[in-house]
Amino acid sequence: MRGKLIIFSAPSGAGKTTIVKHLLQQNLNLKFSISVTSRPPRHTETHIKDYYFISEKEFQQKIENDEFLEWEEVYSGAYYGTLTSEVERIRNLGQNVIFDVDVVGGLNIKKHYGDEALAIFVQPPSVNELRNRLKNRSTESDDKIQIRIEKAEHELSFSSQFDVVITNDNLDIALAEAVKIVSDFVK
Repeated sequence: MRGKLIIFSAPSGAGKTTIVKHLLQQNLNLKFSISVTSRPPRHTETHIKDYYFISEKEFQQKIENDEFLEWEEVYSGAYYGTLTSEVERIRNLGQNVIFDVDVVGGLNIKKHYGDEALAIFVQPPSVNELRNRLKNRSTESDDKIQIRIEKAEHELSFSSQFDVVITNDNLDIALAEAVKIVSDFVK
């Protein structure tokens, strides 16, 4: 039996990566779909574990070869995408694929797979809280944080297009909610 797809999307800093990592530790037969990006790794990230880090030129070659299920230039020169081959490899093993992708990418995957995919939007309690979370990461300059906040305000307008919205106001509650939703979907 081919695996199902669980898509987590959210503005940067809303908590989707924390939720996805928690779900991967549960007994839900989930395998993480590693995205491809042309941006450099953050100090906490590892090639092939967090992302496939490739050059912008390599990324554009994969676009030309139609290798992506979805892709987007999220910020100038920073491409992100999901390889179709990665998704199908996992599904053919009978495992459920879990995605940690941007909002547009998540909606594109959902459109492609329909009812085989569950699209979950993780929403921060407020834009101010989101700004605080991004600052507390200490990974980016104030200018980059402002760019992310402006993008987040736009991304929040897409939440109604997802199957489920989880508001991450209290992490323990959000984690429990995510486990229940995903568990019910993959059964």
